[in-house]
Amino acid sequence: MDINVGDVLKLKKQHPCGSREWEVLRVGADFRLKCLGCGHQIMIARKLLEKNVKEIVEKS
Repeated sequence: MDINVGDVLKLKKQHPCGSREWEVLRVGADFRLKCLGCGHQIMIARKLLEKNVKEIVEKS
């Protein structure tokens, strides 16, 4: 899966704030994502993220 910094992803499970959309801030073995609903930032392993991505909403 080709994911780059600045892409907006829609994940299968929603964040507790209700949003499913996340912006990619960092790419590597881990990804840093920012919730577009509340601004919370997380680090997530590449394997786990690629399994949970529903679609790429917006390419950078």
